[in-house]
Amino acid sequence: MAERKGAVAGAEAVPGERGHGGAGAAVSLGDGWDNDDGAGRRPEDEAGRGVVVAFGQTMKTLRVREGLEREEFGRRLGYSASTIASFEQGRRIPSPRTIERADEVLGAGGLLCLWKEQVERAQYPVFFQGMAVLEKEATELVSYSMPVLNGLLQTEEYMRALLAMRRPPLDEETIEQRVAARLVRQDIFDRRPAPFLSFVLDESLLGRPYGGKAVLRGQLEHLLLVGQKRNVEIQVMPLDREDNAGVNGPFTVVTRKDGKKFVYAEARGIGSLQTDPEQGVLAAALYGIIRSQALSPRESTEFIERLLGSP
Repeated sequence: MAERKGAVAGAEAVPGERGHGGAGAAVSLGDGWDNDDGAGRRPEDEAGRGVVVAFGQTMKTLRVREGLEREEFGRRLGYSASTIASFEQGRRIPSPRTIERADEVLGAGGLLCLWKEQVERAQYPVFFQGMAVLEKEATELVSYSMPVLNGLLQTEEYMRALLAMRRPPLDEETIEQRVAARLVRQDIFDRRPAPFLSFVLDESLLGRPYGGKAVLRGQLEHLLLVGQKRNVEIQVMPLDREDNAGVNGPFTVVTRKDGKKFVYAEARGIGSLQTDPEQGVLAAALYGIIRSQALSPRESTEFIERLLGSP
């Protein structure tokens, strides 16, 4: 229990640099996020729940002040009245775009927008909140993926297929929250200035029909589209490679503007965010070896195209 308590405290300290946790600190520890082996959140940690409930109450107060029924407010935002009720009661977490639109519709003058960062952070488990913030600050992000794709690359259908396979089953509300949170993370592809993004995918990922063949095909097509972005490189690690430096599992290295590197890794449903500079350098070097062993970006594109062309 002492180890977990220290990990959570560290997770809160990393993004804001309020504390560094000491060399070699594993600053967040908990169930995996991208691989969906974890318990997720509804929000379920008290801090996150408090933020979401307070935001919902504020939005409701502003809506009532404007004399809008939930049905009309929902129509203007593109949601049902029941979804608006979920937002107001803190049972669902609105996207940043929804918060901006609500602020505009309610004439809040930026009051609701002040909540965006806190509400967005609350949609992630405590152990992943530090990583979610780092993704927003990244000038470079490199990732080796297996046995599932990095969440940044997943299509919505692929996400839902993974979540549907969870045992014990997740309720629909939790699934919707997880999908929304993961889609928000993908804003990194359209950010300016654009960060450098590199992904090496184990070939086995490209043949597993999670959700069915149509979902897999859509995911492969999505990889080709994402790979066309000038700041993105996608490579495939073939199964026939006799050497693969990534045998110890998936990991992600995030580099900030100040040059500091952070390493996020998952194994058996446990996720950890490392802040030790030495670990960051070693992980970046390891990723370089993995890239050198994988197919080139051009060869990887051709490989995925051949998969799409096969019956």
